[in-house]
Amino acid sequence: MKRPRSKRRGGIGRHTEDLLRLATGLAESCCRVEDRYWENHLAAAIDATLKHDDEETLDTALDQAFAHDGRFYEELVNAIESRTESPELSGNHDIVLIAAPVLAWSRFLIPARALPAATLANLRVHLAAHVLARNVRLALADFLFSPDQLPQGYCATAKFAEVIGRAALDGQDLHIDASELPESAHFLSDTRYLLAAIAVPHGAAAFRWQEADGDRVEALTQWRTQGGSCLSPLLPGCVLDFVLPEAYFSAWRATDKASRPYSVRASTAFLATTLDVPMLKLRAVVAPFWDEQIEEYRIGFTLTDNDEVVHGVVWPLLGSEDEDAQVEIEAILRECGIGEIRMLDHRFPLEYCEDCGAPLYPSPEGEIVHAEMPETEIEQIPRHLH
Repeated sequence: MKRPRSKRRGGIGRHTEDLLRLATGLAESCCRVEDRYWENHLAAAIDATLKHDDEETLDTALDQAFAHDGRFYEELVNAIESRTESPELSGNHDIVLIAAPVLAWSRFLIPARALPAATLANLRVHLAAHVLARNVRLALADFLFSPDQLPQGYCATAKFAEVIGRAALDGQDLHIDASELPESAHFLSDTRYLLAAIAVPHGAAAFRWQEADGDRVEALTQWRTQGGSCLSPLLPGCVLDFVLPEAYFSAWRATDKASRPYSVRASTAFLATTLDVPMLKLRAVVAPFWDEQIEEYRIGFTLTDNDEVVHGVVWPLLGSEDEDAQVEIEAILRECGIGEIRMLDHRFPLEYCEDCGAPLYPSPEGEIVHAEMPETEIEQIPRHLH
């Protein structure tokens, strides 16, 4: 008698189920030999999914893994990111898509723009000297991207990595047609990305800090100085900070983390300058915002002698952060010299303005309101911090 076919987990597709099975096997592996087996089969399944531009399968697999087991979710997301940013294009070289993020804030528009040939040449010199290992081939994209202009999703990112990876094998830079990029949203504090790819001989070091005389902290210090001197003239009127250039997804996560305190510092500096008041005259109201669980903290800023919220910052939680984030936020506000800090323990809903979509921020009265700068201030200033 024919056996009835068992129903798949939650009605998911075969390819999604295969990714979950392989990721589970890797998470439960007992030795390095078994690891290699699962890693090779998982890599092949991910490569096939990327090749067929099947973003939905990847997203569904990640959602299922996250809901069921954090351990094999980590294995799956690490494998997907690795195959996305490191396409196999050569039998002799490994390819890595890298990002060099730039944190910026300004009262004016933060440009996303093409990079002149002279700037690209200087950036090549400083990346080779301070960030990359010896004998690494490099390709730079000749554009400084806003977050809206980055490849969207794993499949699009994998395609971009292939294109710029081939340029790296040839030792050539990649021209970006700016007319094909979407418009950038405007924020007071935002990130710009320098994208590149490196081609590394199999088994060789990719980054300077992998070498015996290299150091990660020194690499960042030198990049901030030397890389900063190249990029600062292209971002006039902006206050900048630089994140260590490294593999694409690692740099992206580091930027998410670094942008939170940066946005708080930018916001306080902006308000003190724009409202022409000392930091001691500013009040910060901090509260957690919830969906099914706590998702983020929001900070509403007022003057100490007025309860109107004039500005706000969102502090998204990354992973299992809650109380630690609250302590960090308070420490940064005190470091900035804010005159009054109120930490609310209300469970505010994750709500936004129905008219413009901006987040609503906590007020000193314990309500959530729209942040509004005084009408006397400059109208062209972007409405909120990213």
